[in-house]
Amino acid sequence: MAENEQEYSGSNITVLEGLEAVRVRPAMYIGSTDTRGLHHLVWEVVDNSVDEALAGYCNRIEITILPNNGIRVVDNGRGIPTDIHPKEKVGTLQVVMTKLHAGGKFDANSYKVSAGLHGVGVSCVNALSSHLIATSTRGGKIIRQEFGKGAPLAPQYEIGTVSAEVRGTTIEFYPDNTIFTETVYDYETIATRAREFSYLNKGLTIVVSDERVLDPADPNIPLKKEEFYSPDGLGSFVEFIDKNRKPLFEKPIVFSSNAGEYPVEIAIRYTDSYQDNIFSFVNNVNTYDGGTHVTGFKTGLTRIVVKHATGKISKLKKDVEITGADVLEGLTAIIAIKIPQPQFEGQTKRKLGNSEAKSGVETAVFRALDEFFAENPSITKIIAEKAYNTAEGRVAAHKAKAAVSRKGILEGGGLPGKLSDCSSRTPEKCELFLVEGDSAGGSAKQGRTREFQAILALKGKILNVEKANDVQIFGNDEIKTMIQSIGSGIKDDFKIDKLRYHKIIIMTDADVDGSHIQTLLLTFFFRYMRPLIDGGFVYLATPPLYRIKSGKQETYHFTDEDKDAMLKSLRDSGKKSELQRYKGLGEMNADQLASTTMAPETRVLKQCFVSDAIAADQIFSMLMGEEVEPRRKFIESNAYKVLDKLDI
Repeated sequence: MAENEQEYSGSNITVLEGLEAVRVRPAMYIGSTDTRGLHHLVWEVVDNSVDEALAGYCNRIEITILPNNGIRVVDNGRGIPTDIHPKEKVGTLQVVMTKLHAGGKFDANSYKVSAGLHGVGVSCVNALSSHLIATSTRGGKIIRQEFGKGAPLAPQYEIGTVSAEVRGTTIEFYPDNTIFTETVYDYETIATRAREFSYLNKGLTIVVSDERVLDPADPNIPLKKEEFYSPDGLGSFVEFIDKNRKPLFEKPIVFSSNAGEYPVEIAIRYTDSYQDNIFSFVNNVNTYDGGTHVTGFKTGLTRIVVKHATGKISKLKKDVEITGADVLEGLTAIIAIKIPQPQFEGQTKRKLGNSEAKSGVETAVFRALDEFFAENPSITKIIAEKAYNTAEGRVAAHKAKAAVSRKGILEGGGLPGKLSDCSSRTPEKCELFLVEGDSAGGSAKQGRTREFQAILALKGKILNVEKANDVQIFGNDEIKTMIQSIGSGIKDDFKIDKLRYHKIIIMTDADVDGSHIQTLLLTFFFRYMRPLIDGGFVYLATPPLYRIKSGKQETYHFTDEDKDAMLKSLRDSGKKSELQRYKGLGEMNADQLASTTMAPETRVLKQCFVSDAIAADQIFSMLMGEEVEPRRKFIESNAYKVLDKLDI
């Protein structure tokens, strides 16, 4: 027996008690310890309050960002029980806050439907907070208990009395900065999610406020505060999502039904967009990756549109048949289902796995729209013609699409000539730089590490896919070259295992044109290669804005503040300096570009991800879509930020 085997015994086995496991492996419970995980703490607490609303006991939730980046969530639900727990022999409030898989969500009599499936939500928040204060008001008493890093600091205690009608729960917590890499909350992120909740729960008021001082020099600036309330629910939600698009008919189609034994509510509307936007929720949880309920919706919608399209199309062609993809183009849809025991795939609940939801939703959609289409022939004709026109375009684009498929590349003799590939064939190690212009592309090729860095120089600005159909997209040389180089395919044909590079880095000039090219590329990835962004494979390079030379010393600076500080330091020390403002990547030689922007040891990359799919969809539609007015308003309302930066 080897020596190390003899030393391996029971003493080497670590047993993590209580909430220790959460603190040791936080990403297993909240997804990450960056800004996404930080905000996930808020959702876990708010989910509990929304569950009280689903159960019919709560109609108001207040979310407050506190001055030192703490969070306070207040609801007027039943309040967490505070009696002595019969098994644990301590206050139930302490059990809820310190025990994993403890809560009312496992008791069908307490909650018919719930977002908190695993019962680890608020206890995880407690474990990952440096300080948490839980206050429960019920039965005429206000009971409080405080915790530090998941452990109770003292037993629960009474802080006052109220009338028996007053009730609710208050959770105040401060994320542990030894756990999280980012501890500053973003107001807009929280407000956007609150708006979502209000649309999904008619009659629920959610108030979001930010008590942090916006400008220390002027404490009189009013604090941010918004109140969200929707009497109409999902119909208003669709109108909100489509505010930057042109609808094909005025009011969204909204219907409620039973998907087997589960209640489901759906709202749909078609626009003149080339993109589909389907957002799904299970017990108010945004299932970003869809699941069985979305599959059932798509199948039912396709069946009913194909059925009613017969007789509605004036000029039919023999080789054109409507498919599921055709029915989805231009569609905005919200699917909200309530399931007593949802089976999510993964702790962060991104995808529903209940198999029975597929057939239930499919039947519900078919029956409800069958009745609606029969009673509304004019809207039916609009939808049928939209789907059929898309089918015609799909048939016309088929050859162009086949030409850029991964299989076609391999059979056609290799990768595009414009690609300077790397020598490694291990995708996890490989990087693809999408570089603006031939000049910068030349420098990048000379400065790269050939083993794992590939260069694809893009000529000019790629096609704006938000305004283009498949025929135009697959006929665009730059887009075809990108698809061929990346190798994973697009949309329904996307296969992550075919991805040739695990870092796709957009490298453009640090100017307005460079930002525009970045936006065009991100729009393409978001609409046609979304798994690349969701998987964390897309990055933005950060080239320096300035080079300061003082004697033989050269330093590079990425912000005006950093540049000014260096110049002041040199002046104060009596040294002369020479300042260069880079107008583009092409002004740097290969060594400079490599050391500042490409070399893994010294570069700064910004990873792209989608924290809110609805907000991302809206911003892409507004910036890149057909409607001019929303874009004009956005520019006017944000121009002051640029002017302030330029001291104008």
